[in-house]
This record gives sequence, structure tokens and C-alpha cells, in this order.
Amino acid sequence: MTDQRQRPRRGQGELEGLVLSVLSEANGPATAGWVQERLGDDLAYTTVITILTRLLAKGAVTRERAGRSFAWTPASDQAGLAARKMRKVLDGEGDREAVLASFVTALGPDDEQLLRQLLRDPEAERGD
Repeated sequence: MTDQRQRPRRGQGELEGLVLSVLSEANGPATAGWVQERLGDDLAYTTVITILTRLLAKGAVTRERAGRSFAWTPASDQAGLAARKMRKVLDGEGDREAVLASFVTALGPDDEQLLRQLLRDPEAERGD
């Protein structure tokens, strides 16, 4: 009898975060095989390629030809990817003011203070 326990399914965002994290540890452009090795046997090579391709479409990574395959470089860190997702959601809504107001009122006191500080500081990094 074989062990048929299934691993918990991870969300797309979680996998993208893992791949970006691994890429950020590279000393330059990295191949999908290199990324897969660092992630362990948990993910198939084709899954890594799919994630990298999705990240490319989102502008979170760049790629350059490396022989018959590609070498990948992060164009953004995990915070930048999260910010892109937030902007995409905001851009998809009709009433930006209502969405932003709802978001801000749902923030905890520490996050609200941080947001106020960032909005006051014209030198704050914008993450673009």
C-alpha cells in the first residue's frame, strides 16, 4: 500500500513569493533549474517555469536568453509585487475613493501611522 497523503496546496501568491525570494538570493540572473534546486523537490520544473512566466507578465521579473533557455532576474521584491497587486485591484474598481477609504479605515493604528508618515515624507521610497 502506498502513502497517498497530499501536501497542503499553496496559493499562487505564496509560490510567486517563494520564487522571488530564491531569485533575490542569486548573484545575478538564475535559470529555472537553479531556482527549482533551491526550492527543493517540492515543485516540478514546469511549475517553476509557469510561475516565472506569470511573474514576467506582471513585470516582477525580467529574463534574458541563456543558451536554449532563459536566465531570470527579479525586477521587484516581494513588497513590490504586493504593491502591484494592490494597484491592480484598485484600478479594477469604479470608485477609487471608496476603495481607498475602506482600506485606510481597516488599517490598524501602527499601519495607519506608517502610512501617514510615508505620505508626509516626499523622500519616502515609492517602490516603483
